[in-house]
Amino acid sequence: MTIKVKAPGSCGELVQGTINGVNFLITCPVDWYSEVTVVSGDSMVHTEPKTATAVSKTFEYLNISGNLGLTVESDLPVGKGMASSSADISAACQAAALAVAGRHLSCDEIADIALTIEPTDGIFYPGIIMFDHVEGKIRRSLGNPPPIYIAVFDVGGQVDTLVFNHRKDLAALNQAKEPQIANAAALVAKGLETGDARLIGQGATMSAVANQSILYKPCLEQVITISRDFGAVGICAAHSGTVLGVMFSATAMNGHESCIKEIGRVCSAVVYLKTVQLIAGGLIITGDDGSER
Repeated sequence: MTIKVKAPGSCGELVQGTINGVNFLITCPVDWYSEVTVVSGDSMVHTEPKTATAVSKTFEYLNISGNLGLTVESDLPVGKGMASSSADISAACQAAALAVAGRHLSCDEIADIALTIEPTDGIFYPGIIMFDHVEGKIRRSLGNPPPIYIAVFDVGGQVDTLVFNHRKDLAALNQAKEPQIANAAALVAKGLETGDARLIGQGATMSAVANQSILYKPCLEQVITISRDFGAVGICAAHSGTVLGVMFSATAMNGHESCIKEIGRVCSAVVYLKTVQLIAGGLIITGDDGSER
C-alpha cells in the first residue's frame, strides 16, 4: 500500500507569545507543502532523523510494528520558521499510521506524538488554530481565513527551534510583552470570526513588532511602512525564524508586485522568496488510486 500525505508549511505565525506564562501561537498555514510518501512492506530508506523518529514514535503509540519505505519531498526552506519540520513530522505520523495500521490519527494524537520530538506548529489542524507549541495545553480552533496573500521575505540565517525554545531569557521576555500579545491575539481572532483581513493583519503586525525584543528582524519598520503605502493589510513574522510576510487582501493585490520591488530597493537585508496564500490548515491524504482519503 502506498500513502501520500501533504502538510502545509507556514509563513511564521500570525501571533506568538504567552498567556499567563503558557506558550501559544496562532497558526499561519500557507499553500507551500511538504509531501511524505510511504510504501508498506518496504525497508525504511535513509531519511531526516526527526521524520524517522516520528515514524518510530507513531508505531510505539499504536503498539504496532512493520516495515515501510519513506520519502519526503519538500521545498520548504529549513530553519526559517516555515514549519518545515512540523510539516514533515505530522505528515510522517499520519502516513505511517495509515500504511501499517489503516488508522486515521486525530489532530490531537498527531500533536501529542510530535510534541515529544520538538516544539511543534499546529499547521496539521483544520483552519487556523491557537496552539501551545511547547506542551499542547492550548488547542483552540479560531475558524477559517478570508482570502489573504502573503509575499514571503527572508532576512537571512537560520534558527534552531529547540535551541530557541530553551533560551534562559525567553520566559521573562515573553512575559514582558503579554499585554501586546493579548491584544494581537484578540484582533486576529476577531478578524477570523468576521472575515476581516485588515484586523488579522493588524494583530499579526502588532505581534511581529513585539517580537523584536526577542528575535530582531532587520528592516521590519521599513517593511511595515512600505507595505502600508502599497495597500497591504499587515505583516506576519516567524517569531522563532527568519521570514517576514507582507499580507494583502484579495482586493489589494494590484499593489503587490510594486511593493515587492520597493522593499527590495530599500531593504537590501531582506530577500523575496515567493508569494503564497494563507489557507485553512490540515493534512491532505491520498492513496494508491490518487483519491483523497
